[in-house]
Amino acid sequence: MTKNGKKDKDHKNKKDKKDKKIIEAKQPVSSSPPTGATYADGAPLDRVQYLEAKLILKPDRFTSVQAFRDFGKIVQRTAKQGGVGFIPDEKAGLRPEIREITFEDTPDFRLYNNAFILRRRISYVDGFPVGDPEMVFKFRHPDEQMATAVDVRPKIAGTYRIKFKAEVLPLKNEVGGYRILYSHNCQFGVSQMHDADKTSVATLVRVFPSLAALKRSDEEKVTLVNGGIVEEVLLPLGQLDFGKGLVAKCDIGLWRTRGEHKSLVGEFAFQAKFDRKEDVADKQKKLVAQFYVSLQQEVQDWLALGVTKTGMVYRLNGNEPQSHE
Repeated sequence: MTKNGKKDKDHKNKKDKKDKKIIEAKQPVSSSPPTGATYADGAPLDRVQYLEAKLILKPDRFTSVQAFRDFGKIVQRTAKQGGVGFIPDEKAGLRPEIREITFEDTPDFRLYNNAFILRRRISYVDGFPVGDPEMVFKFRHPDEQMATAVDVRPKIAGTYRIKFKAEVLPLKNEVGGYRILYSHNCQFGVSQMHDADKTSVATLVRVFPSLAALKRSDEEKVTLVNGGIVEEVLLPLGQLDFGKGLVAKCDIGLWRTRGEHKSLVGEFAFQAKFDRKEDVADKQKKLVAQFYVSLQQEVQDWLALGVTKTGMVYRLNGNEPQSHE
């Protein structure tokens, strides 16, 4: 090899190492909760038990279900190259799932502007709604301590489920890194909430006491955000196996407005559950981060940086995403 050839190879190796460097966004500095810290009623603080990594995608490529499957092939190839196992989902060869999603807020977007999100979702089969519509109430913020401190448990007679997630997103202006939003969620079927007027802010404050500071009058109501109803087209892709029992289901979806079918945004996501995040081995954490960054680099022309799906819905009439996202 010539001297110049060796220099070129060394330069390429340095460039490859630079390209694969993982850049992590700095998270807000916050101390750990005091030992034995609880909510007001003495219940222990919720802890993060889910990792959900997302890539927000430009919607223009998703014009057919085949585009979903083509993206899935990229995911599978990237996983193999990075030493991550991939188990295909048999549903990937079937029709996509269809779900309807709506967001509710005050006319001045008081919930969203204070890091709260109120969402409903219902599944459709063969064109007809099935099951109990799901209500999701969440507080989402980059500061884990702030997210933990908000008690999202509802005051209802029925059953509910708490899901506290670390949501991983790309950096806002750069491919090759990640930032984290902490999403403290409560989910339950709408039938579990027995109040007659579910759009009344007074009702919502009774059900979700953490909203009390946002209430201005008993007459206030929430309405559909920007009058929009989102149709979600979702296709399961499979499972990513990072080893040591850390397995994450992955899927790809498209959000579009119902009626006009205006495509808003696409999303690839994978989610893993664990009992305590401290118990996840460092090797698995590193493998997750490397796969996530490598996939960004493989699909960088698809990426829509600096946005979230919820932010796109709130943007429909010009409202900009808030700093907490």
